[in-house]
Amino acid sequence: MYLSKLFIPILKETPAEAKIKSHQLMLRAGMIKQSSTGIYSWLPLGFKIMKKIEQIVREEQNKIGAQELLMPTIQSAEIWKESGRYEDYGKEMLRIKDRQGKEMLYGPTNEELITEIFRTSVKSYKSLPQLLYHIQWKFRDELRPRFGVMRCKEFFMKDAYSFDLSDDEARKSYNKMFFAYLNTFKRLGLTAIPMEADTGPIGGDLSHEFVILAETGESKIYSDKRIFDLDISKYNGKDDSIKELRKKYGDFYAVTDDKFNKDDFEKKVKKENQLITKGIEVGHIFYFGTKYSEKLNAYVQNKDGKNLPVHMGSYGIGISRLVGAIIEAYHDDKGIKWPLPVAPFTLSIINLMPEDKNCSDTAVSFYNKFLEQEIDVILDDRICSIGKKLSDNELIGVPIQLIIGKRDLNEGVVELKNRLNNSSKKISLDSAINNILSETKI
Repeated sequence: MYLSKLFIPILKETPAEAKIKSHQLMLRAGMIKQSSTGIYSWLPLGFKIMKKIEQIVREEQNKIGAQELLMPTIQSAEIWKESGRYEDYGKEMLRIKDRQGKEMLYGPTNEELITEIFRTSVKSYKSLPQLLYHIQWKFRDELRPRFGVMRCKEFFMKDAYSFDLSDDEARKSYNKMFFAYLNTFKRLGLTAIPMEADTGPIGGDLSHEFVILAETGESKIYSDKRIFDLDISKYNGKDDSIKELRKKYGDFYAVTDDKFNKDDFEKKVKKENQLITKGIEVGHIFYFGTKYSEKLNAYVQNKDGKNLPVHMGSYGIGISRLVGAIIEAYHDDKGIKWPLPVAPFTLSIINLMPEDKNCSDTAVSFYNKFLEQEIDVILDDRICSIGKKLSDNELIGVPIQLIIGKRDLNEGVVELKNRLNNSSKKISLDSAINNILSETKI
């Protein structure tokens, strides 16, 4: 991709309505454009990043045997009335009627619909366990949408649902997802801490929020600092190993404000290890037993021929929200600093003198060579000031930048910059490809 051809409406000034860094930078970098309050169009740069996050989420779901399907955004109100949540959900639910007057809704979540799909399709314990997920747009009519994609009305989300015959088997499914979430966030470059949380309107008796530290977060968190030193790499996906890992996390106090108890916190955590700050929820998992299966008549026969309600869990990751969360974790006063796995481009070739033949020929030559190496590369070929080129690329935050200037070329070198740590060095033309291949390994 040539930057001159990319649809990227970069803004010089920060829009007044943007109050937090992720919102400011997403607007300035031309990633999103507000359509109406709390609803955004995702422009090519932002959409590409979101799709990269989506793919990592998908790969980690597939690793634990989850199967992908796709449910619609519009649902019938009937199944929500069966579960009792149609009236309980409140004004966040967008209720509509079709031309026949049938009550419909724009799905804020999918517990009812997935249960309806399951109950009409599975009748025997022999088909269990099942772990199903989809990645789809959701809508919740937030009273006060704010902070850009962090709290908006329409959002892109992965939600998964587990179906098991017993409480013991259902907790194994919960553990699988717990482990998958830790690996997902690690691949995204985030340190997400699982914290005990209230189950809220979804219900059940077991729930964890996965939270990253950020002063702009809406959740207040209370934690033992030592929890951040846990290394998940030595644990595998087997249930005993995950149980051990969950116990390790459970040994450290870490809760959101709805579970906070001051006496417990001060008793369990030494003062020097106490951490009170804010965080951003990037994932939430629930085990709610037979709450929905009993109400929606999702029963299966066990090996003795007895009908039993299935035990269910629900597991969500806000994919569009993660774009903003990653920016909150990775930025400086110049712009975004994308981690390699989710960067819109791995490498930016910045031609400082596009009207100079030697500079242009060298830039295009490198561009073609990196395409051959299957490096996701963008070439800044725009005719504009050097200052604008450099500042725009810092704003966009491509992690590896190859800067080509006339004076450097005359000396047989180019500049290699790492946006993540803001380091730079001059390297020879001959060594540029190997240097960049080394820098772009994930």
